[in-house]
Parts: sequence; structure tokens; C-alpha cells
Amino acid sequence: MTDFVLVAGARLGASAWDEVSAELRAAGHRPRPLTLSGLAEKRGVPAGQQTHVRDIVGEVERLDLREVVLVGHSYAGIPVGQAAERIGDRLARVVFVDSEVPVDGESFLSGWPSDRVREEIADNDGFWPPAGPDHYAGQGLTDEQIARIVDRSTPHPGATLTEPAVLTRPLGELPATYVKCLLDDGEPLPVVAELVESGHWELVEMDTGHWPMFSRPAELAAILAARGTAAPS
Repeated sequence: MTDFVLVAGARLGASAWDEVSAELRAAGHRPRPLTLSGLAEKRGVPAGQQTHVRDIVGEVERLDLREVVLVGHSYAGIPVGQAAERIGDRLARVVFVDSEVPVDGESFLSGWPSDRVREEIADNDGFWPPAGPDHYAGQGLTDEQIARIVDRSTPHPGATLTEPAVLTRPLGELPATYVKCLLDDGEPLPVVAELVESGHWELVEMDTGHWPMFSRPAELAAILAARGTAAPS
């Protein structure tokens, strides 16, 4: 039995993991979906990126979790990656689900054309507004699944996207799995490809889009369950 702390990407809270959590429970594991500060039911709580790192570390310590698997999707890979190195020997593995990964001194918006996102944050009182249904086209989602994502989305605190990550040791030292969703982009990010090619990280591919917790929850849960406390290091 493994504890999985599940953290969804931008605009989403713990409810994004409902179907994955059900599958993990059925397999005998303990899912711990976490809503980060400022999102979903925690909307209105001030948050920067380090707030989100503390959210994750605090949840692991509050529940006194051991041999825990941290799971970060999309944006959440950045705070999850930082939290993974801060919880020390409590960590069994970190799983990045089609996510960004933290690079010391760089933000979520570093390294890709982000002027439009920065303008949206500036025009919306410091928040990245939710996306409409068209944003999710071509990602292996049904109309019903898209409707659920849109319904569960809330404005995302902009500071979490613009503040830099802080790492205290090389990311490649973490026991990690990267789940690449092929409909989003056939190739992992260059920083991820380098870690995979060096032999430090495991790469798993899913033939679906960027939101596999909605499009392929059973398949994603099986991938996670296989990387519990018995996972290879």
C-alpha cells in the first residue's frame, strides 16, 4: 500500500484526480489529492510558487507520510519537484505527468513564448484566467470530459507562474518517472530528455493528451500504482 500525493496543474484542484483516486483505492493504495493555495476550494488564499512548495511539504509532514510518491501534473511539476527534494527520506518516487520540471532560478513561464500569458495575468488582477472549451481540443477528451475540466477550473495565481524555482541539489538525483502524453507533443522537454538519456529518469509514454487524469484515468492510475514502494530506483 502506497500513499500518493496528487497535485494537478494550473487552474485545477484536488477534484481533478477523482477518477484516478478511485482506481488507486480499488488497487489498495491511499491517494491524497491536494488542492494548492489560491485554487478551487482554496480560492482567495494568497499564493506564490514557494507557497505551493510549502503546501506539498506541509501535507506530507502533517499526515506523517513515509515512502510517499509525489505526483505533479503540468505546472504542478515545478512545486512538486522542489518539494520532492525537501522531504528527504520520506520520498519513494516523484512522478511528473506531462509536466514542467523545476530549473533553479527559472519560472514556469521561462523558456517559452509567454507574453500572452503575462498580459492575461496583468489584465486579470494578477490571475491567469480559466480557458474555454476550445483550449482542450485535440487532446483525446470527450465533450463531457472537457466540460468537467472547464467547470472545475478557477483563476490561477499569477505569481506562482512567474516566481523562480529554488533547487538545492541536481534534479537528476531524485528517483523519478516522467509520463509523456503524446497528443500534447511527441517529445519531452529538452531538460527532461537530457535526464532520461542520462539514465537517471524513467520515461513512460501515454497515447493521450495533456489531461490524462480525465482522458485515461484507469491507465494513469495503473502507471502510478506500478511505481509505488516497490518501484525500481
